[in-house]
Amino acid sequence: MSCFPDTSFLCALYRAQVNSPKADRYMASLPGSLGVSSLLLLEFRQSVRLQIRLHLNDRTKGFTQAEGQQMLNDLQIDLNAGLLTTTPMDWSAVHQRAEALSSAHKAAGGHRLVDILHVASALHLGVSEFLTFDGNQKKLAEAEGLIVPL
Repeated sequence: MSCFPDTSFLCALYRAQVNSPKADRYMASLPGSLGVSSLLLLEFRQSVRLQIRLHLNDRTKGFTQAEGQQMLNDLQIDLNAGLLTTTPMDWSAVHQRAEALSSAHKAAGGHRLVDILHVASALHLGVSEFLTFDGNQKKLAEAEGLIVPL
């Protein structure tokens, strides 16, 4: 495995947005499957569910139940087909790495915990590329020596 994504990358794959063409091209160029963590899948699914709830409460926010459910279905189809594979993690080691990242970068970067955990996961796996469209998370990944090709 040479790369690891964050939630912004998955969102670009499963919901049409400005970064979707870049995400689609990157996926098409991969020789195998894209490794993801159980945490990444949980965050993506929870984010979709939250957007559905927001839309139910205010039609100007989030997205429809149908759109959200299609995103979740498409994700599951890709997991079943092996385009995405859940990568086992040593969460204790990832948490230790995340603690070090937080200590080193939190004050200056203002990074969210889950973003730190995604970068720590990539570092733990020893990948060279981190896939994100989040500018702040890109800074953290690059500060730790990861290449952000998007």
